[in-house]
Amino acid sequence: MASLLLLASLSVEIIYTQELSQFTDVYEAAMLVVCLIFILDFFVLMAVSPHPARFLVRNFVVLLLSVPYHTIAKYLDIALSHDEQLVLGGVVMLRGVMAIYITLRWLIARPSTRLLWAYITTVVVCTYFGALLFYEYEAPVNSAVRGFGDALWWAAMNMTTVGAEIFPVTAIGKVICVLLPIIGMAMFPVFTVYVTSLYDRSGTGVADNSVKPK
Repeated sequence: MASLLLLASLSVEIIYTQELSQFTDVYEAAMLVVCLIFILDFFVLMAVSPHPARFLVRNFVVLLLSVPYHTIAKYLDIALSHDEQLVLGGVVMLRGVMAIYITLRWLIARPSTRLLWAYITTVVVCTYFGALLFYEYEAPVNSAVRGFGDALWWAAMNMTTVGAEIFPVTAIGKVICVLLPIIGMAMFPVFTVYVTSLYDRSGTGVADNSVKPK
């Protein structure tokens, strides 16, 4: 639930403010709650782990991403430089990636629909988050991106490897433009495998029924 709250609040913040260095009070409050939940969860899992030190080393990046740096800087009245603001903006984005991973792992927990849900949620979430990143970095400098709808359409077209008539001008936008088609090409065969497995099971069932004794 904390991950969903993070993704929802990050979406609203990016779409309506387009500035990850100056957050609204509502977003800062939501991020503080999310970070505290992540930190509490981290230390609880470390406490029940049979090897706490090993758990800490393996998941230290998660702990770093869970620290509410912006809230701490604001509380201590620390003036951040432009470069520091860019770094913390990157931390916010990486925290969003972590939330996506947690959400995907939760959605595909059922073995019966794991493959299908893994395909659907990965494609949808990666498209949406790619659009968020693209909109955040491209909208201020790219005249072709007039709203979040343009960014979402661009991300969907690149995920399907079709391409769009919007060309990135920032380094982050160009990286996303390369990554989305790669993810799309890697994920679409999963759906083909899923449909093929359903067909094979159905065909096997027919064959088995045909040889059953009366």
